[in-house]
Amino acid sequence: MPSIGPYTLPNPVVLAPMAGVTDRPFRQLCRELGAGLVVGEMVSGKPELRNTRKSKLRLDHTGEPEPIAVQIVGGDPEIMANSARFNVENGAQIIDINMGCPAKKVCNKAAGSALLRDEALVKDILQATVEAVDVPVSLKIRTGWSPDSRNAVRIAEIAEAAGIVSLAVHGRTRACGYANTVEYDTIRDVKASTSLPVFANGDITNARKAAEVMQYTGADGVLIGRAAQGQPWIFREVVHFLNTGNELAAPDLHEVETILQRHLVSLYDFYGEYLGVRIARKHVSWYLKSQPGNSFRKKFNQLDSPTAQMESIAEYFRDPSLRKEAAA
Repeated sequence: MPSIGPYTLPNPVVLAPMAGVTDRPFRQLCRELGAGLVVGEMVSGKPELRNTRKSKLRLDHTGEPEPIAVQIVGGDPEIMANSARFNVENGAQIIDINMGCPAKKVCNKAAGSALLRDEALVKDILQATVEAVDVPVSLKIRTGWSPDSRNAVRIAEIAEAAGIVSLAVHGRTRACGYANTVEYDTIRDVKASTSLPVFANGDITNARKAAEVMQYTGADGVLIGRAAQGQPWIFREVVHFLNTGNELAAPDLHEVETILQRHLVSLYDFYGEYLGVRIARKHVSWYLKSQPGNSFRKKFNQLDSPTAQMESIAEYFRDPSLRKEAAA
């Protein structure tokens, strides 16, 4: 099994950090359903942003199983080093540096995947962060800034020399966003160039695909992000396939309902009723994406109390006609 510093993971399937998605309730659920490691939502390195409501929630690791991994983002070596120290003091046991986010609001501030254009700055940030803390530091990157400037192999060399302990590689350039075909060839090249554990990321949507990507690239594990939205059980499915070569049956409707209801309750508890209800809406949409019933989702999004939402979900799974509306 792959290791990140002193932590040997129970399996090689990791929940990728996603802003607005991988909050504490979702992380805990994914761990329970098989993820070998979960990484929290990216937090800004800037100290003036630590006391915002959003940051305080993102920095809450109460009750989480170890190791606790926190992803930080920023474009200044000193700020990133200070952020790493702060997060370790707050309970982080693994610091993950984000050099993979393609979002304009991040890249416009010379952070995330924008950093891949400046290898000297990458080196300075990695060295400063590694030297600032006594916990393992990992790195997430893309294959480069654009298709004509793929430098993931060079970044991997810089990372290993700086003391980074593991790499996650999303198989697209920043310019590609989430479109086009994932470059598993580049991930394979990165793995061949480094002795670090490498986690492949990008369009890993099911258990068989995860196994194929690991075999093709030689990666030590996989990061699963968007494919876990609305189906957190994907982790146990991937682990089962990697262990047995057989596909695990998808959860039946009763189990989907049970998992969803537990997820909603944890959102209400974590965020409070007002925010919890609103955040629940997007999760319910993801859970029911594979189920018919578009009109149900529209009605659900108008509900404004936990009780109404829970009753609505119970009715949805109890009444087959609600799940057939979209097919009509």
